[in-house]
Amino acid sequence: MIRVVIADDQQLIRAGFGALLSNEPDIEVVGEAGTGAEVVELVRRVRPDVVLMDIRMPDGDGLWATEQLVADPRLTGVHIVIVTTFELDEYVGRAIRAGASGFLVKDTEPVELIRAVRVVAGGDALLSPSVTRRLLERVAAGLADGARAPALDVLTDREREVLALVGAGLTNAEIALHLFLSPLTVKTHVSRTMTKLAARDRAQLVVAAYEAGLVRPGWR
Repeated sequence: MIRVVIADDQQLIRAGFGALLSNEPDIEVVGEAGTGAEVVELVRRVRPDVVLMDIRMPDGDGLWATEQLVADPRLTGVHIVIVTTFELDEYVGRAIRAGASGFLVKDTEPVELIRAVRVVAGGDALLSPSVTRRLLERVAAGLADGARAPALDVLTDREREVLALVGAGLTNAEIALHLFLSPLTVKTHVSRTMTKLAARDRAQLVVAAYEAGLVRPGWR
């Protein structure tokens, strides 16, 4: 059973997401919160698998709450999905660095919301590659400004190649086709790259690829 917490200052959105997810036999909504402070307290208490986190909330916004939760070593199994709009793109870079596992837009299709919860609970941090890629392209300049490029000398040539494709938003299956490798081999390369770069999840690999200059906006 996938246990989910919904954090949003709008009760209607919480109710809508909750009703949709509760209809799924493998998903359980275990709590709701309307402020940043509330969601931090709630997640520490119930320890869900997934948190759907709004950005704009009172008493500590969603970015602050994400930073608090990711910094808590007791919550390493909690995956945070930022619920955003394209108007809030300037916050995406900070959210990824804070440890957010992915993104959803508030007007996402119901089937995508359900899929996103299952995917991120399963450990695949990059939710919708097309949405995530567009978001990152919009904030690519912001990611580079003042950022320290990761040291890629610890990576093999193949791992660097895989990192660039992860940064471009490709899934493991797409990378496997592109490089003529098996999906299992690609997964191994991705895992090793995450370990070497001390990346919490796949979303942070995307940032590393942008910061290192392996990917530029619009490249596919």
